[in-house]
Amino acid sequence: MAEEAKWYVVHTYSGYENTVKATIEKHVENRHLEDVIHQVLIPMETVTEVTDTGTKTVDRKVYPGYVLVKMVMSDQTWYIVNSVRGVTGFVGSDADAKPMIRAIPLTDDEVRQLGIEKQIIEVSYGVGDTVRILDGPLTSFTGKVEMLDPEAGAVRVVVSMFGRETPVELELDQVEPVTE
Repeated sequence: MAEEAKWYVVHTYSGYENTVKATIEKHVENRHLEDVIHQVLIPMETVTEVTDTGTKTVDRKVYPGYVLVKMVMSDQTWYIVNSVRGVTGFVGSDADAKPMIRAIPLTDDEVRQLGIEKQIIEVSYGVGDTVRILDGPLTSFTGKVEMLDPEAGAVRVVVSMFGRETPVELELDQVEPVTE
């Protein structure tokens, strides 16, 4: 398949998210469509609730009534997803698209903001190394790496401003090592 799979948002009846997810996954398995429908997920968050009886941890849907599907859009895949019981349709529409296929995929920025796919950034610097800031209000400042957290995608750099050492939290791709 030459086309690349993209993330689409599917609107469902409230409370049908798990049923829709399971049904789509069953269709994919039965019809051997793993190469065109890659992943189906319901964004969840873990929340700690404090009640009279104590605290408890529960998983809660971030976007009730919505399911995310990573797929290659075609008449066949559109029909398979759209005909599942509980699905009301795809979110967004493109008037210039084919009559059946009017769904708009999520942009890369939206996918990153939702945290669906983690971007892996390899760094060529470590704690104690001197780095240059590439982005933000401190662009072109240099400083020493104080803390590195690849899982969170964060780095803390100590820069010297107005004669003071100031720690700055940045994303991993906002700095580069200084080679002298």
